[in-house]
Amino acid sequence: MAAAVSAALSLPSSSKSTSLPTRTSIISPDRISFKKVSSFAVQRGGSWGKGGISESPGDDRGSGEGEVPYREGQSIGVIADGVDKNGKPHKLRLYSIASSAIGDFGDSKTVSLCVKRLVYTNDQGEIVKGVCSNFLCDLKPGAEVKITGPVGKEMLMPKDPNATIIMLATGTGIAPFRSFLWKMFFEKHDDYKFNGLAWLFLGVPTSSSLLYKEEFEKMKEKNPDNMRVDFAVSREQTNEKGEKMYIQTRMAQYAEELWELLKKDNTFVYMCGLKGMEKGIDDIMVSLAAKDGIDWLDYKKQLKKAEQWNVEVY
Repeated sequence: MAAAVSAALSLPSSSKSTSLPTRTSIISPDRISFKKVSSFAVQRGGSWGKGGISESPGDDRGSGEGEVPYREGQSIGVIADGVDKNGKPHKLRLYSIASSAIGDFGDSKTVSLCVKRLVYTNDQGEIVKGVCSNFLCDLKPGAEVKITGPVGKEMLMPKDPNATIIMLATGTGIAPFRSFLWKMFFEKHDDYKFNGLAWLFLGVPTSSSLLYKEEFEKMKEKNPDNMRVDFAVSREQTNEKGEKMYIQTRMAQYAEELWELLKKDNTFVYMCGLKGMEKGIDDIMVSLAAKDGIDWLDYKKQLKKAEQWNVEVY
């Protein structure tokens, strides 16, 4: 079974090296040192470059006060130790940040990651291990790691506290939505209080793969009017037709309600995970939109232009 490891990365302002408590649960005292490097995040007009933070500090700049400020929905890069088969340093790998801008400890000095260990057998029968995922999952307390970033604008959390936010995730694609939900329901801010609806759909193959399940259920229990959670466990659940319960299968059970929400100006959809998700959702919406005389694909383009349809798949 693939391992998912959540880690909280600490960035003290007094040193270039940073420390990170490895976290397979909410609390853990173990520490791993990280070093910020400049190989990917480039300064441009006072802001982080390559798809990172914009030139408007009041807009997209992270709200944390740590050495690497970031916003909910962004990513950081990790460069594994060692060299590749050509003797060159490993390329960086991007990981969506799974913590809010102030981090799991609320001190703006940590960033949490959700990492799946990649191991597979190729066509030649050889066991292949993903370089960066295994590097991260095998880290020991006290190890040093190079990071870059933050980067990313596509998945930035909307600022409207009254918005309806529909989050669609598969597997470790849950990471950015954990960051959203922590800010909404686990934190108190002087300038932000979420009063809208957060609706999470999470698709996984087995129930043991439901990352952060206890956190989400606790949020829902404390905020029943503002949060909904629906899981789709494909190898263990089926719909009324006996079909496997993929994320689009679960959404189909709420298709008309979702379509009504998508017609509102303050509804934002975020999708993170496997590529096949979006087509399945398109299949659901085409017929519903047609009933209202609307071409779904054209309407989706309008949503994208209005930054109400945001996709990050792999």
